Amino acid sequence: MKIYKIFSITLWIAVLVLIFPPGVRAEILNRVVAQVNDDVITLYELDNRIKELTGYEPDELKLKDKKRYIATRRQVLELLVDEKIAFEKIRELGIEITPGEIDEAIERIKESNQLTQEDLIARLKEQDMNLKSYKEEIKRQLERNKLINYEVKSKIVIREEELKDYYANNKDKFRLIAKVHLATIFLKKEDPSNQEETIALLRKAEDIVFRLKKGEDFGEMAKKFSQGPGAEEGGDLGIFKTSQLDPDLLKVLKDMIPGDVTRPIIRPAGIQIVKLLERQDSIVKPFEEVREAIFEILYKEKVNKRYSSWLKELREKAYTKIIF
Repeated sequence: MKIYKIFSITLWIAVLVLIFPPGVRAEILNRVVAQVNDDVITLYELDNRIKELTGYEPDELKLKDKKRYIATRRQVLELLVDEKIAFEKIRELGIEITPGEIDEAIERIKESNQLTQEDLIARLKEQDMNLKSYKEEIKRQLERNKLINYEVKSKIVIREEELKDYYANNKDKFRLIAKVHLATIFLKKEDPSNQEETIALLRKAEDIVFRLKKGEDFGEMAKKFSQGPGAEEGGDLGIFKTSQLDPDLLKVLKDMIPGDVTRPIIRPAGIQIVKLLERQDSIVKPFEEVREAIFEILYKEKVNKRYSSWLKELREKAYTKIIF
């Protein structure tokens, strides 16, 4: 019986090889799905880009949502056609991107987003990308940018009125979030239901506040008395958005200035004393401070719009054929 099974499996493999010899199987896996002038787009390229942009294998996406898969496949194929047309122009103009330019671009991205190399790799991993594929994407972007420099950017004009209109209509984008930097001394209750313990802790907290107002150092007092977070660091809790704070504490902090200390605050688990170290109120940055940022936003919008229009003109002159 075992010999028969082995023979059957071997025979089936042999039949598959006869029906689909290696060259034919590779052709099926990498068949042409579109022609762009003298270049082609293969199924392999299409499937890779679908995965890169959606995070799903094409077959997985098809099983999850067939309509979305069909729409995505069409959109990604159109994107690849545009890229082929643009790349043809890039070759015609002799545009080249060096590895050094790619590395410099990545360093600028890391710096503007305050990322370490480890942070960047972690984020790429979350998006199911690796550093090699990310560098390829950056290279495509840099090539596109150089192409735009040749064909598009010289025709773009942004007026001062446009900058001011954008600022007036998008002030929330330039609003600084209200933040506070806090430190605390926390006296923990051993038995929350014990009223005598609560009264004793409250007296102790009031004595600490009295000593602080007399000039004793908050950090040293926190190291000596606090049983809460950050005690060893002088009670430093770090910086919080005001939206993260509980309403009762927010009310207490409302009229305080940096350096002020609260009265003892009774909590379910103990008594808390809070010092306001720094505060940043919510304000809208002035126009002059954000003018360059607005210019970059409008500039990118206009570049993309003009680039799309220019690419459309190129596509109308190109020979393209979609083959599904």
